[in-house]
Amino acid sequence: MSTSKAYACLIAGCVLLLACSAKPKTAEAGGEAEPATPVQVETAKKGTMHETVTVEAVLYPVRQANIVPKISAPVQQFLVQRGAHVKEGQLVAVLEDRDLVAAAQESQGLYQQAQAAYLMTTGATVEEDAKKAQTDVQTAQATVDAAKRVFDSRETLLREGAIAQKLVEDARVALVQAQSQLEVAEQHLRSLQTVSRVEQVKSAGAQVEAAKAHLANAEAQVSYAEVRSPISGIVADRPLNIGEMASSGSALFTIVDISEVVARANVPVRQAADIKVGHAATISGPGGEITGKVTVVSPAVDPNTTTVEIWVQAKNPGEKLKPGITAQITVEEKDIPDALIVPAAALLTSDEGGDKVMIAGSDSLAHEQPVKVGVREGDDVQILDGVKEGQQVITQGGLGLDDKAKIKVGGGDEKSDEKGSPAAGK
Repeated sequence: MSTSKAYACLIAGCVLLLACSAKPKTAEAGGEAEPATPVQVETAKKGTMHETVTVEAVLYPVRQANIVPKISAPVQQFLVQRGAHVKEGQLVAVLEDRDLVAAAQESQGLYQQAQAAYLMTTGATVEEDAKKAQTDVQTAQATVDAAKRVFDSRETLLREGAIAQKLVEDARVALVQAQSQLEVAEQHLRSLQTVSRVEQVKSAGAQVEAAKAHLANAEAQVSYAEVRSPISGIVADRPLNIGEMASSGSALFTIVDISEVVARANVPVRQAADIKVGHAATISGPGGEITGKVTVVSPAVDPNTTTVEIWVQAKNPGEKLKPGITAQITVEEKDIPDALIVPAAALLTSDEGGDKVMIAGSDSLAHEQPVKVGVREGDDVQILDGVKEGQQVITQGGLGLDDKAKIKVGGGDEKSDEKGSPAAGK
């Protein structure tokens, strides 16, 4: 190697040595190898959380009535349209009823005839016959008494020899005839007073009842021509027009009561385990949010979906939620006291796919910490393991931050103070 080349290599080595020794000197002079990342933090605190279940549900009206007419007749008049509000018992339609009115009038006449016949049977014919039979008995008894006195007198005279035997025999025959007539009269009276009278009155009474029932049926048929709403609500459907035939087998109206709604949902078995009738719940959907309570928890599990059906019923002021829509129901299952709570914004996903948070340490470094998550409620989340009460978790600026990266805390505590502790207001 030539002298010039050796000299060049020596110079290059010296430059490299000076460059390597310059970097630690810069650090010793107070320079930073990497900038601190600004972050915001909040303190992990204990408070009460509410375990909830949120699922999709379908809304139904609290009551629904399909009004099916009891007679088949053309529609004469509609008094309400679709979307109209109706009251219970309100007249909503009138069907053609002229033939029914005529039949009712005929039944009224037959009923009046039956009543007149009954009065004649009970008040005139039977009583007069009974009085006449009573008189006949009394007359026959008087005749028997008179014939008996004549017969006794003639027997006395015959013994005295004052009259002939023939006159005594004539008196005997007259007495026998009078006694026979008395027996006939008494039998006739007994007949009127027992079997004959009872049967005549019963027959007349039965005719009155039959005519009355026929009249009631005819009047009911007339009343069926007036169609009334069985519930208060809204006219949801009215398929016919005036003049069309209303059938006793199809609905003329559909009335729905949506002053309250019922949300029906299928909840997984594990989530439904703690849901009880009476638990508070909310229903939210297009139109707003309303509060109610659980009214039904099915005792059986659907084997096809392994879910449990629950119903939530709630008042629907302003009828803002409509039946048929898909809504969300949130059911409060139970309270969790002394839960360790952090903002949900602090929760991140680790490289392994689990949950983690970044904790702001007193050394101005971010410390990655895997966590086990419990209940979520709104903007808060329960931490079961991995964070201690009082530790500060990074809520902003933690995404993409490496473990033990330098951080600069700013505004986190002020935000926490403004918001209040997670337990406040619970």
